[in-house]
Amino acid sequence: MASQVPLKQVNESIVEFLTTEMVEAMVRTVKDDTLKLGSERDPSHGNLNDGAGGPKEYSEGDEAMEAVYYKLEMIGFRVGERLIERISKDRVRFTDNLDVVKFICKEVWMFLFKKQIDNLKTNHRGVYVLQDNNFRWFARMAHDQSSAESEKRVTPYLWFPCGILRGILSNLGIASVVVAETSSLPACTFQIKIAKTT
Repeated sequence: MASQVPLKQVNESIVEFLTTEMVEAMVRTVKDDTLKLGSERDPSHGNLNDGAGGPKEYSEGDEAMEAVYYKLEMIGFRVGERLIERISKDRVRFTDNLDVVKFICKEVWMFLFKKQIDNLKTNHRGVYVLQDNNFRWFARMAHDQSSAESEKRVTPYLWFPCGILRGILSNLGIASVVVAETSSLPACTFQIKIAKTT
């Protein structure tokens, strides 16, 4: 009789904490690096020893936040590539892109967030909109600020799952662009644009 390999489990709150800390650490280190580079050129770029970990505010086109986006999205991409291998190892090959997106909405979301996507829309031209009305990683975040401030604050937390989705699609042979937005916490929307093949 073959011995069974024990099922490995991870506490859900630990994963949420890890995700939160990963984003915060990434923002803090990139901002600190930017401040250090800026202070070498100009001493008026703020005090590096103030313990604040870099500014939390950012604006459109902010190079430091673009670096954070790239790093978080690439970490998510690698996680997504490996995750889909694990989840789909016993599954028959997908026949089309819609089957892949449905699989993501049902199986992958269930694996990651213990629920399915609340709504899936498509224009049947390679654009899919996945809506999660209670995104699990936002459930414990305080949203006492105005809607615009909350959206700005949680945007970096969407970059990691965007990378996960893009990594999953890439590993299944589908080139795509994934963007996310939120209009009212804890809801969020992921838009997948699949590149046309020639």
